[in-house]
Amino acid sequence: MTTLVFSQLLNGLQYGVLLFLLAAGLTLVFGIMSFVNLAHGSLYMLGAYFAALTFKNTDSLTLAFFAAIFGSIAVGVILERLAVSRLYSRDHLDHVLVTFGMVLFFNEMVQILWGTQPYFLPVPAWLDSTVSIFGINYPAYRFAIIVVGLLVAVGAHAVINKTRLGMLIRAGSVNPKMVGALGVNIKFLNALLFGLGAALAGLAGVMASPILSIQSGMGDPVLITTLVVIVIGGIGSVSGAFYAALIVGVVDTLGRAFLPMILREFMARDIANAAGPAIASMLIYVLMAVVLALRPQGLFGARR
Repeated sequence: MTTLVFSQLLNGLQYGVLLFLLAAGLTLVFGIMSFVNLAHGSLYMLGAYFAALTFKNTDSLTLAFFAAIFGSIAVGVILERLAVSRLYSRDHLDHVLVTFGMVLFFNEMVQILWGTQPYFLPVPAWLDSTVSIFGINYPAYRFAIIVVGLLVAVGAHAVINKTRLGMLIRAGSVNPKMVGALGVNIKFLNALLFGLGAALAGLAGVMASPILSIQSGMGDPVLITTLVVIVIGGIGSVSGAFYAALIVGVVDTLGRAFLPMILREFMARDIANAAGPAIASMLIYVLMAVVLALRPQGLFGARR
């Protein structure tokens, strides 16, 4: 049982860092640009497709990795310049309607261009093994996802708190109009933030590809969970997104793994097996409701 619990904790951390890669960019766009981007999950999906198609044509995982990131950046910047930048002065309902339309467009586009059959990306050969963690064998690739996610979190923390760009980002999250009045090129800052968010979404997409099937609509469910993460962590807070992503990842994974087992002690096996996953899927929303009731601005969000 100890081995199972520890393995599921690691799975929860791995899921959490993937959520963080998505949430970090999205929370900055929300917090600084005050823009509701429902198409963020589509950038994650496109990153995965760019990686799979590049690998299919070149047989190179290295090229697939860079294609996912730079392809997502290109799509993100193009969207920001052509569509998103025209919506900054509009209300959030317009943001939701337009970006929801983008979600539908991208989902249909990938089906038209690349079909409905799922794509798969192999695990790199040098990570296709296991590592021993406290005597427990764990897939090396999943452990690598955890390490990369932690490195990105450290890098994001350093950029936000130790650089001039980070100072502008933090100032923009509090008072974007004042930052613009001081001579900062807000258009460039917005495009940069959108591009960085797209890069992180593409990174999450390519890293998730060897453990998930790549198909149209794959970004939709993860977007919902990412929104839960940034609400719990606090809109505009990268550190809040990190801790909230880990919490959500662990709670969701442990719930799905152990709730059916616990329920079997009180009800028939078939009922427990059906009810367990359903209840587990509700846990993160219950957690969000509790956090909002106690701290409406999120765990690390600033009061406005």
